[in-house]
Amino acid sequence: MQVTVPEIYDASYAALIHHGAGTDQAAHVAEAVARAEETGNVICGLYYLESYCTQLKSGRVDGQVTPVVSAPRPASIMADAKFGFAQPAFAAGLPRAIEAAREMGVATLSVAHAHTCTSLGFFTEQIAATGLIGIGMTNASPVVAPPGGNKAVIGTNPIAMTVPGDPAPAMHFDFSTSAVALGKITMAKAAGETIPLGWAVDQDGQPTTDPEAALKGALVSAGGYKGWGFGLMVELLAAGLTGSVNSLDVSGLKLPDGAPHGLGQFYILIDPATHGDHFADRFARVADAIAEQDGGRIPGANRKVLVDVGVPDALWASVKGLSA
Repeated sequence: MQVTVPEIYDASYAALIHHGAGTDQAAHVAEAVARAEETGNVICGLYYLESYCTQLKSGRVDGQVTPVVSAPRPASIMADAKFGFAQPAFAAGLPRAIEAAREMGVATLSVAHAHTCTSLGFFTEQIAATGLIGIGMTNASPVVAPPGGNKAVIGTNPIAMTVPGDPAPAMHFDFSTSAVALGKITMAKAAGETIPLGWAVDQDGQPTTDPEAALKGALVSAGGYKGWGFGLMVELLAAGLTGSVNSLDVSGLKLPDGAPHGLGQFYILIDPATHGDHFADRFARVADAIAEQDGGRIPGANRKVLVDVGVPDALWASVKGLSA
């Protein structure tokens, strides 16, 4: 099924409204869903819409709440999602964070007590669109065990960074600090496929290729101890600096019932103009060296953006049914 990006937005918006979201809240979330599909990030797109709708109905996410924005310090902006969606909370705090970054050179934007933000890069690319470097991180439900362990302690805890460019970002990456996103394992299970070794361990802490055993066990960090360190860094900043919950205290993100997610996101906004032309010069030096090598590329450079998106027939029928 070939579906246009505006059709994805419209169908997502209608489904969210039908399940109780406010117009502003639904618009921001639908935009995130459409952008994920537009860039080929299927895990964070329509795949998540049913969960949003189910949790709107159960009350696990508040689709009507208005975020509260404050400034604890001149360069520190806080957007309290009030157990609503992350997207409208980020949108509410972003203008003040941009203003602070332009004045101070560097600013932070904390989003507290939010529903899962799914695609973290969706937010950092908005920062970069204003000419600022955007770095973001968020915690998630516990699915990653420490190296040598078998019990999950932290989430996939992704990190994203977008560097502004013209007409598109000069660099953009968004990756989980786990070896793989949890969604890839659930999709492998649904498809009856195995998973590569190095993605997860079973309940006994043994490496496994069985997605069902992996879901009963835990994911592992990308790069072993190195990825584990990055995951802990994200946990401390996303939860500790926002006053949000630890990964340990969040049940499965797609479970229909339960306490609100209450997760945190932490963003750093940097104005490269603060440092003259040094940033642009140093970036160009690296970019030129990469361009000289066949197959070498900067993450996110020349990222393909889809006009028509291939959506499985059953998924599109389900999406349309959510607003019926």
